[in-house]
Amino acid sequence: MKAAVFYGKDDLRIEELDRPEITCADRVLIKVKACGVCGTDMHIFDGDEGAAATPAGTVLGHEFAGEVIAVGDSVRSVKVGDRVCVDPNWLCNTCDYCREGIGHFCEHMNGIGTTMNGGFAEYCVIPESQVYAFGKNTSYAQAAMTEPVACCLHGMDMCDIEQGATVAVIGGGMIGLLMLQLAKLKGAATLILLEPIKEKREIAQKLGADITIDPMSEDVLTVIRDHSITRISTVIECVGKTATMEQAIAIAGKKSTVMLFGLSKPDDKIAIKPFEIFKKEIVIKASFINPYTQRRALSLIDSGKIDVSSMIYKTISLEELPVVLADKKARSLGKYIVSYSE
Repeated sequence: MKAAVFYGKDDLRIEELDRPEITCADRVLIKVKACGVCGTDMHIFDGDEGAAATPAGTVLGHEFAGEVIAVGDSVRSVKVGDRVCVDPNWLCNTCDYCREGIGHFCEHMNGIGTTMNGGFAEYCVIPESQVYAFGKNTSYAQAAMTEPVACCLHGMDMCDIEQGATVAVIGGGMIGLLMLQLAKLKGAATLILLEPIKEKREIAQKLGADITIDPMSEDVLTVIRDHSITRISTVIECVGKTATMEQAIAIAGKKSTVMLFGLSKPDDKIAIKPFEIFKKEIVIKASFINPYTQRRALSLIDSGKIDVSSMIYKTISLEELPVVLADKKARSLGKYIVSYSE
């Protein structure tokens, strides 16, 4: 089978590997149909660490869906022919963090597509515990987006958004557009998006943004004041750059929550004025992966309550993946999905 194998910084190779086989009774063999290209994949390709270090020789890809073509003897929740998506965070369920209900800090976690072989391959063997069957009206590409929606749900759960609130989202990539929709479902009355790319602002408007701002050509605080907004109660930063993290704190209102959701480089530092935090009583939070939110995320997609298709920029072949990852300008254009031909 063809697979995209990571060997180190700027080194992702399309290789022929043996098709994996089921060797444990609780495993499921999936024929991969679609796999999203995530910001974490870009960080790994650039030589940075994502949620965990990625060993050389790993098949990347953690946002994926496919068809079940074989199951182990003890598998009961899915059967051959089922269409499934994958939760890539495989917990040990025995360490103290797992036993205390905060398993996303599992001391022995395996990351499918980050620390072990994932979905940038034609086939993948997955533990039964990590697969979720999805509805007949959901496409493989849509189902592959369950993992990023699940991550966003965890962050959204921590944002404490009240009905009628004003929420600002910084960054109009896929994550920002998902957060925008989740904030709307939470009952936010006014949604603001900061995004320099016009096409992404236009998509945001279709998805419910009330105000869109180009932070490169407009003064953000002036635009906010011109719309008679006195308090932004929640700011969700979805870019992962130091400048936008500092901007999130700057535009946050009094008694507000700032969610630093975007993944930064490991050694990045931001300047914080403690007096500003004190005067505005800002709560700064962060969100780590997707604990126990996969089922909820899939329900939102299956029900059509959240749009995961509008922000997909392009479908590509597996062979195109290294080229896209090496081109930072291309990467910034939007969400890529690797699709596998029959």
